[in-house]
Amino acid sequence: MTRKKVFVTGGAGFIGGNFVQYMVNKYPRYDIYNLDLLTYAGDLTKHRDIETKDNYHFIKADIADREAIVPLFEKEKFDYVVHFAAESHVDRSITDPGIFVRANVLGTQVLLDAAKHVCIDKFVHVSTDEVYGELDFDPTTFFTEETSLQPNSPYSASKASSDLLVRAYHETYGLPINITRCSNNYGPYHFPEKLIPLTISRVLNNQKVPVYGDGKNIRDWLHVIDHCAAIDLVLHEGVSGEVYNVGGHNERTNLEVVRTIINTLNKSQDLIKFVGDRLGHDKRYAIDPTKLEKLGWRPTYTFDTGIEQTIQWYLDNKEWWEQIISGEYQSYFEKQYSV
Repeated sequence: MTRKKVFVTGGAGFIGGNFVQYMVNKYPRYDIYNLDLLTYAGDLTKHRDIETKDNYHFIKADIADREAIVPLFEKEKFDYVVHFAAESHVDRSITDPGIFVRANVLGTQVLLDAAKHVCIDKFVHVSTDEVYGELDFDPTTFFTEETSLQPNSPYSASKASSDLLVRAYHETYGLPINITRCSNNYGPYHFPEKLIPLTISRVLNNQKVPVYGDGKNIRDWLHVIDHCAAIDLVLHEGVSGEVYNVGGHNERTNLEVVRTIINTLNKSQDLIKFVGDRLGHDKRYAIDPTKLEKLGWRPTYTFDTGIEQTIQWYLDNKEWWEQIISGEYQSYFEKQYSV
C-alpha cells in the first residue's frame, strides 16, 4: 500500500477523534495528521492508545489561521484532507453565531485555499443533514442528495455555507472534493452537552434530564464507527464532486431515546423534565443513504445494539466524562436549561 499523508481537522473532537483512531489502526502505512485547536470540546486523552504510534501526528492550530495553515500544507504536502473541525452545538450557535461563521465558513475557506495550493488528491468535507432543514412527520419522506438546502439555525447555516464553498472550489478550480452529510452520531467520546451522553451522565448521577418541548422531535441515529467507515469509503472510492448522505435508518423521538437510556440503567422515568423548546427546533431529520450504499457501505449497528454499547462505554469510562461536566461546563448547562 502506498504511504499517504492524511490531514484530519478536528481530530480531538467526537467524530473526528473516532475517525483518527479508526484510520491510525486500519492504515499503519498512512501517516495521520490530527489538527485541532483544543477548544472546549477538544480532548486528546482519547488518543492515549495511539499517540505513541509512528503513523500518528498531532498539530495544535486554528483552521482559520492562514499564516499557520498554508505553510503547513507547503511543508507536509498532504495527499488527503478530511475536514471535521467545526463548531457544532446548535444551542451555542443560537447564543453566539459569530464564532460559528469564523470556524465553519472562514476556516473551511482557508483549508480549501491551502489544499488547492498544493494540489491534494482529495478533500472530504464532513457536513450534516441539518443543512437540509426539517422534514415533516411523514415516515415516507427522506433527505436525499438532491434535497435543497434550507438551514434553520446559525449552526446549520454556517455548515451549508461551507458546503457551498467546497462545491464552488470543485466547480471553479477543479479541486477534487466530496461532501458527506450525516445524521445524528452517537458512541464513545461524545461530548456530554449532546442528547445521548447528556442523558447518560445525568441519569447515572440521578439528576433531572431536560427534554425540549414535548420530546417528539425525531432524529435518525448513526453510530460513529459506521460513520467513520463511510467516510473512509468516500475518501477512497467517492466520485469527485459528489455528495454522499450517511444515515443509520434508526429514527427515534428524543423522548424515546431518553426513555431507552433510563430503562437500560434501571432508573425512574421521573428523572425526565420537560423544558421550554429550543428556538428553531427542527421537527424531524431522516436520511436516504441509497447512493452511499450503492458505493458499498452498510451500517453495522442497529440503534438497540449501538445504544447498549454506548451506555456501557460511559459506565466504563466515568473518569473521562466526569472531569468534563465539572467546572465551566456545569455553568453553561445551568444557564442553557435552567435546571
